[in-house]
Amino acid sequence: MERELSWNDLTVGREFTTRTRTITETDVVQFAGSTWDTSPMHVDHEFAHRSSFGRPIAHGLLVLSYAHGLMFGSELLGRNAIAFMGVADWRFRAPVGFGDTIHVEFSVSERRPRRSVPGQGLVTFDVRVVDQNGVVVQSGHKTLLLHTD
Repeated sequence: MERELSWNDLTVGREFTTRTRTITETDVVQFAGSTWDTSPMHVDHEFAHRSSFGRPIAHGLLVLSYAHGLMFGSELLGRNAIAFMGVADWRFRAPVGFGDTIHVEFSVSERRPRRSVPGQGLVTFDVRVVDQNGVVVQSGHKTLLLHTD
């Protein structure tokens, strides 16, 4: 992106694609340590290779977190973002393993000014997290509170 996007830039139907992020084993181990989610599916190679996935996989919430960072990083909304308001209808559609690279494709599905607080508005995005093979690994809707002026 060449500049931060403003409220007026976020018209319904406008589409965006983020840069990429490769998921590493270090990412997964650090996430497991910080969340205490040490499921063997994520951190035990032997166990994971015997599983239906055939390999260790990243935590779904790790991928969701990285997708959030890719979408709402400073080069997109920067100082215009006030708060993340929520996720709806989020689906974990396919596993993400070590070495997989994700990006996010998203579009504005709804926007409305906040009547109770002038100068603020809510924007809802339809979101798809996509891996290097074009597989949608996660999808859903995210809503963000923004400055409108």
